[in-house]
Amino acid sequence: MMTLTQELRIADERATKVGVRGWAALVVLMLPVLLVSVDNTVLSFALPQIALDLEPSGAEQLWIIDAYPLVLASLLVTMGTLGDRFGRRRMLLIGATGFAVVSALAAFAPTAALLIAARAAMGVFGAMLMPSTLSLLRSIFTDRDQRRLAIAIWASMFSAGSALGPIVGGILLAHFAWGSVFLMAVPVLVPLLVLAPLLVPESRDPNPGRIDPVSIALSLGTMVPIVYGIKELAVHGLSATIAVLFGVGLGFGILFVRRQLRAETPMLDMRLFRRGTFTGALLVNLLSVVALVGFLFFVAQHLQLIVGLSPLEAGLALVPGLAAMIVAGLVVVPISKRFSARVVVPGALVLSIVGYLVVAVTAGSGSTGAIIAAFVSLGIGIGMAETVSNELILSSAPPEKAGAASAVSETAYELGAVLGTAVLGGLLTALYRAQLALPAGLPADAAHASRETLAGAMHTADSLGGALGQAVRDAAAHAFDSGVTVTALIGAVLVAIAAVVAATTLGRSRTAPAEH
Repeated sequence: MMTLTQELRIADERATKVGVRGWAALVVLMLPVLLVSVDNTVLSFALPQIALDLEPSGAEQLWIIDAYPLVLASLLVTMGTLGDRFGRRRMLLIGATGFAVVSALAAFAPTAALLIAARAAMGVFGAMLMPSTLSLLRSIFTDRDQRRLAIAIWASMFSAGSALGPIVGGILLAHFAWGSVFLMAVPVLVPLLVLAPLLVPESRDPNPGRIDPVSIALSLGTMVPIVYGIKELAVHGLSATIAVLFGVGLGFGILFVRRQLRAETPMLDMRLFRRGTFTGALLVNLLSVVALVGFLFFVAQHLQLIVGLSPLEAGLALVPGLAAMIVAGLVVVPISKRFSARVVVPGALVLSIVGYLVVAVTAGSGSTGAIIAAFVSLGIGIGMAETVSNELILSSAPPEKAGAASAVSETAYELGAVLGTAVLGGLLTALYRAQLALPAGLPADAAHASRETLAGAMHTADSLGGALGQAVRDAAAHAFDSGVTVTALIGAVLVAIAAVVAATTLGRSRTAPAEH
């Protein structure tokens, strides 16, 4: 029985380096990555205009935001597996075509209900895009050194998109209607549809087995209630309904795993999870995204609602950290060639821990410089860890299962994003409400709005004005920053757990022999 290290060494000896055509294919594959990452952040800036134009209810407004990631996260594994069977480039082209068409329809949606439906359809086609891009990199870049760099660039596009989201949103909404944030998908995806058939080679699993509709249904039954439950937990806190959602998702998940273990050709090969490197890299990926999204959750509110920056100014303040994340993801490539992942990843995550500790110590000081420095430190660690973990996930899976492995990695990313908001965001909200000491004489409706969110408190303070309004503002800022201190310390603990996981699993793998 070969170890993972021996398998990778043999694969590297057989690999050949790609030329200009391969790197041109990488540029084409970056287009959907950049688009999806921009789309994740740009919608929140358009929501006020959408609310004025379509007049959605409170529930509809939440679904405008949530429909896309809920469907996307639920279908990633299914679409990744279908890509292995029918062709990853084919799935990419179908996804790009559908995403562009539905985005154009969303831009002119006359009602909130139709916009929600369009967002859900975008999630279906978006689930075809992301696993396809990462798995195609696995088939194009067979040389591991080149693949490390390609995946570093792939991961950097996510960071670049996150940085561009607030800036692009601010520029578009300053000159055009809210539909422009959806229409931008068309000029981005048209070059992909033209160039991908010319530059990107098709790849698939040579022995895919039959389609298993029951497994597809079980995977949806697992992911939909779990993802929806996490989102509801972030908004409403723990309740009997959320417990039922988690129970239903867990039940379907157990049935899904049992079916995969018994199937001759499973939809998702559960043997991948026996590889310590694969599972460890997934956990590092998940916890890193939780830490990143949780950090952005409270920092964005602090910069806009307490410091008083506009959304565009707040986005620009975060650019140094996102730039550091991009650079770190590229710099780690030559480092990871010389040193083991179980040394590089924990060492990088120490910097992320420092970033969280800086926030914990300086919360309440009002120092924007300290927040920027903290995000730079956090970004360097996350950028390095994400590049190395994504490369290990792909490298530790057999090439014919690249689509499924990529889909699992993307699912971990999406779950990390919703958990970052639910866990760290939910904790911060609870701490804020517990520590908020409002001044006497406040009207009942104003007090209720102030306790709900920091934004509600600041809106109340602006409405009241005078000494009473300033007292509400000071109380809300103090309660929020006190909550940030505790939340930042817990975020540091989560990153520390990711570092321990990396040190104990990466490079030390019990593997079943890959089937080539």
